[in-house]
Amino acid sequence: MLFNLPPIFGLLPLLLYIILSFRKGMHPLVNVAICVVFGCIITGNNIGKLGAVIYESLGSFLGLVGFIIMLGSGLGMVLRRAGVAENIVQFLMRKIGVKTQKRAIIATGVCSCVLVTLLGTLAGANAVIAPIVIPLVAAVGLTPSTLAVIFQGIGQTGLFLSPFSPPMVTLMGITGLEYPTLLFCAGLPVSIVMWIGTFLIALNVQKRTAGKEDFGADAVTAKEDYVPTPEVQRATKAFLITMAIMVVYGIVTKGGASFVILVMLTAAVVTGIAAKMKPAEIFDAITEGMGKMIWLYLMFVLFNPFLNFVTESGAFDALLELLKPLIAAAGPVVFTLLTVLVGIFGINGAATAQALIIHELFGPFLSTVGIGMPLWGMIVLIGHQITSFAYPGVDNMGAMGLAHAKSIKPMMQLGYMAIIPSTILLACITAALFG
Repeated sequence: MLFNLPPIFGLLPLLLYIILSFRKGMHPLVNVAICVVFGCIITGNNIGKLGAVIYESLGSFLGLVGFIIMLGSGLGMVLRRAGVAENIVQFLMRKIGVKTQKRAIIATGVCSCVLVTLLGTLAGANAVIAPIVIPLVAAVGLTPSTLAVIFQGIGQTGLFLSPFSPPMVTLMGITGLEYPTLLFCAGLPVSIVMWIGTFLIALNVQKRTAGKEDFGADAVTAKEDYVPTPEVQRATKAFLITMAIMVVYGIVTKGGASFVILVMLTAAVVTGIAAKMKPAEIFDAITEGMGKMIWLYLMFVLFNPFLNFVTESGAFDALLELLKPLIAAAGPVVFTLLTVLVGIFGINGAATAQALIIHELFGPFLSTVGIGMPLWGMIVLIGHQITSFAYPGVDNMGAMGLAHAKSIKPMMQLGYMAIIPSTILLACITAALFG
C-alpha cells in the first residue's frame, strides 16, 4: 500500500467508484478509468506497468463477457437489416398479445430466466435475447433502464435454477447435496423473492423513466397491415431453427459463455444468407452493431484490473478480520447474518471463488452453531451471488449495456431490493429452525 497505509484503505477505489457512479453526467467508462489509475497508485503499483496489466486483462473472463455483449449487438443489427427483428415483434404483439408494459416485463423476464437456466450463463443468454426483445419492449414503451433491471434481477435467478450453472455446481461440491435438494432449499426460494421484487422495481423504474428514455432507432411499432416478405419469413425461420439447434447443442455439451460466441456468429451468418444478404453486408452489419458497444467492452477490460487492485490490497481480508470476534461469539441467527453480509459486501471477485472463500472462512463454525448443509447452501448462495447487486459491477453494467441503459441509479435500487428481502428471508428461516 502507498505510504504503508493499512490494507483496509484498499477499499477507497471501490468507494470512489460508487460515489462517481452517482455523479450526474459521469460516463461509466471514464469512471472506471479514473478508479483503475487511483487503485494502481494507492496499492503501490508502478503506474508505468499499467499497460501490461490492461494487456493481460484483454484475455480475462471479463474481457470475454464484454466481447460477447458486443457480438450480441452485432447480431441485433443483422436481425434488423434482415427484417427478422421486426417480424418477430409484429408476430408477438399481434398474435400472442404482448401489448402492455406489465405483460412485456413478465414475458422478457421469463425469456431471460429460462435461457440463463438452459445455458448456465447470464451475460451470454441475455446477449442472445437482447436483439429480439429490445424492439418488442420498445414498442410497448418500456425504457432501457427498466429492461436492464429485468435482465439482471430476473435473468440472474436462472443461475440459481440451472443444474450446471457455476453457482449450483459449486454449491453441490461444497455442501455435498444433490441438485434437487439445493434447488428447493436454496435456489427456488431465493429466486421467488427476486422475481417478485424485480417486478415491483421494474414497474417503479418504468414509471420514473417513461418519457425520459427511449431506444431510438431500435423501437418498432405494431402495424395492423404488416405482411412479411418471403425473404423475411425465410430468414426468420432460419434464425429460429439455428438458435434452437445451437442452444440444444450448448445445453448437451455445457458450452458455457465461450460457446455463445459461436452461437451468435452462426446465427448472424445463417440469418444473413437466408435473407440474401451478401457476406460483406453481413459482416458490415455485425461490425456496425458491435461498434455501438465498444465503450462497454473497454469498460469490462478496465474493470478486471480495478477489482484485482482492490482484492490484492488485502482490503477484504482486513474487513473480515475486524468481524471475526463477532462471528466467533454469535448465535445461529447472528452468525447467518454476519456470514451473508460479509459475503455480499466484504468478499469480492469471481463468483465461484467467492463461494469457496465463504466456505473456507466460515465453514469451520458450522458445527459450533449447529447449521446444517441445506441452510448453508442458501447462505453461501446469497453471500456470493447477491454481491453483484451490492456494487456497480460487471453484471449490472453488462445488463445496462445490453439494454442500452445509461443510468446506474435503477440498478442500485434493484440492489437494495435483492439484498434486503433475501437477507430477511434467510434470517426468518434461521430463526424458525433454531427458535
